[in-house]
Amino acid sequence: MSSQICFVQGNEACVRGALYAGVRFFAGYPITPSTEIAEHLAEQLPRVGGKFVQMEDEIASMCAVCGASLAGFKAMTATSGPGFSLKQEALGYAIMAEIPCVVVDVQRGGPSTGLPTECSQGDLMQARWGAHGDHSIIALTASSIQDVFSTTVEAFNMAETYRTPVILLFDEVIGHMREKLEIPEQGVLPVVERLHTEVRAGVNYHPYLPREDGRLPMSDFGGVHRYNVTGLHHDIWGFPTQNADQVSKLNYHLYDKIENREHLLARWKEYYLDDAEQVIISYGSSARSCRQLVENRHHKGDRIGLLELQTLWPFPAKLVREKTARAKSIFVVEMNMGQLAAQVKPIVVNPDRVFRVNRVDGQLITPTDIGQVMRVIEGRGF
Repeated sequence: MSSQICFVQGNEACVRGALYAGVRFFAGYPITPSTEIAEHLAEQLPRVGGKFVQMEDEIASMCAVCGASLAGFKAMTATSGPGFSLKQEALGYAIMAEIPCVVVDVQRGGPSTGLPTECSQGDLMQARWGAHGDHSIIALTASSIQDVFSTTVEAFNMAETYRTPVILLFDEVIGHMREKLEIPEQGVLPVVERLHTEVRAGVNYHPYLPREDGRLPMSDFGGVHRYNVTGLHHDIWGFPTQNADQVSKLNYHLYDKIENREHLLARWKEYYLDDAEQVIISYGSSARSCRQLVENRHHKGDRIGLLELQTLWPFPAKLVREKTARAKSIFVVEMNMGQLAAQVKPIVVNPDRVFRVNRVDGQLITPTDIGQVMRVIEGRGF
């Protein structure tokens, strides 16, 4: 069977990637600009033996995803900024209970109901810190339809590998634009399946005892093993504990299993960075405008390059530092007030030469917008 070529929206490419990865459960509540994900999965999941449920609200959707995943199914939900806000309590539960799942946030203008049909990249910090308490999170993004597909597959793989929720942080432009998508034959892209415990029925099973490689084997809830699941701090059996040593170890485990693998989780693309004096850092639809500007100026002989981040959290600090070490100036391009720039500035060699290029009116930032800011900065001698 050969690959399939189609012409689809970004939201549909996300659905195709989720099905390729083996999703079998979706719970959600319609919200622009992510609704097409729910619509397509409502049609497609029953055809592969999966289940689609439209819940009464967003927190119920996230709770249903947690339950389905614990029962043994690859599960996901999709929303936009206001709905993402409502999911945070249950997202924190999934982090604490180490429940693998995928949460798609197709960003729109905010705060509040904001600009439902316009683009933004304002949920970057919410993805990292929306759930309360000390924790870590994986958040991925993409700038093309092909990358939406492959990144969605990656999201499910990371969720299963690290027993954690993974956020897909797309934006309205990416969700609604249409491009060619080539869907590879099943098996071409690696798909990580659920790691089930080998502990036999009737034998003591520890749901939160990791193997030597750090992975935590699971047992389908309601199956052969009885065990406890809670959002409270818990021991290796899943029972609540206030033991200081156990609480500390669990907090460090939840944090370190992701942050200590920053180098393994980092995904990016780069263009003309080898001799670049000006480096642009961007992501999502903003990176498309950046690439056009970089291509045009590179062909004119300018030493300018682009680092397009596809992993936003854990923030790939070492990668960014290495790729910008020789840059005379660094421009962080995003459709918010500078959320990624705030991460870039403290970790680069020359923080005083980091400049923000922003747009926050609901319109796509253009190569002209970026070029105007760069000309002003370059006029200072950088």
